[in-house]
Amino acid sequence: MEQNTGVFVAMDTHKETIAVAVAEAGRSGEVRFWGEIPNRADTVRRLVEKLASKYGRLSVCYEAGPCGYELHRQITDLGHECVVVAPSLIPVRSGDHVKTDRRDALTLSRLHRAGELTAVWVPDAAHKAMRDLVRTRTAAMEMVRRARQQLQSFLLRHNRTFTGRCPWTGAHRRWLATQRFEHPAQQIVLQELIDTVTDAETRRDRLNGQIEELAQSWTLRPLVEALQAMRGVAFLSAVVLATEIGDFRRFANPRQLMAYLCLVPSEHSSGRKVQREGITKAGNTRARRVLIEGAWSYRWPARVTNEIRARLEGLPKAVQGIAWKAQTRLCARFRRLTATGKNHNVVVTAIAREMAAFAWAIAREVEPVQAP
Repeated sequence: MEQNTGVFVAMDTHKETIAVAVAEAGRSGEVRFWGEIPNRADTVRRLVEKLASKYGRLSVCYEAGPCGYELHRQITDLGHECVVVAPSLIPVRSGDHVKTDRRDALTLSRLHRAGELTAVWVPDAAHKAMRDLVRTRTAAMEMVRRARQQLQSFLLRHNRTFTGRCPWTGAHRRWLATQRFEHPAQQIVLQELIDTVTDAETRRDRLNGQIEELAQSWTLRPLVEALQAMRGVAFLSAVVLATEIGDFRRFANPRQLMAYLCLVPSEHSSGRKVQREGITKAGNTRARRVLIEGAWSYRWPARVTNEIRARLEGLPKAVQGIAWKAQTRLCARFRRLTATGKNHNVVVTAIAREMAAFAWAIAREVEPVQAP
């Protein structure tokens, strides 16, 4: 925090209003509630200008939430420091059971002045746009899964079971087209469910194509290409990692990235008692899911397939070396942990944790493209 900051401003943001508190610099500086303003850009601008005319340079903070980062961009464009705070890491008094917007803003301003708040990484506008697109594609994938599940459940209730090797292949879809029900209502339900699956798949494929097109001009395109050198990380998985994690260089070491993804075990230890449990599952679920899914590919022996070889073309030798080192280590580790009788979910989580470390090492070897 800069020492010449005139005042510390905390904003408790909501959809329609913002509660504002001000803490003057210094341990004995006055802390007071400024008031509540409408959550509009013009109102925020007038507030910032009024506070700046009285105190000089401002240091503003607010909690990350559904209102996004537009408030952060507006305040930084006005020339003042703005910190977006991680809500889960705000110190809370165990005996405090009274919560109001006024008290939240006052507490936030005191903690901001004391330097007790943890800031989150704020993506730029282009990165946020790509993240929104990728998350929309993830939602489309979930819609495909739900639509397929509904169709399969309907068929199972009527004892219609596909006997082929794999569902949702050409043979499975031809089998679906041959299903007939005596009652017209059930035939209508079947066709509606089939159409729902088709529409969801069409939307998913359309979003996949749009992501591939826009990724060509994205500043993190070199990172996406480099991450695909790893086994279990294809194009869409690499895009998800790049959009959700963003700048890998903000993590000083791989352990920080593992903790950010919450792939580390939770612990409740006291004195001589050491008790470790499953992973905390409190971090970015989308990036963690991609790593967990990719970790299953390491149950097979290490080798460079034709698909991986095509992705390695044009990548730096250092990136290729890290990817091969990851394969040899993680494939052997998967077999070793499995041989000891470990639960498969525990093994996959351990592999995903190390995948995050290798992804961090690869990201350090590439530079993003400078935006025009």
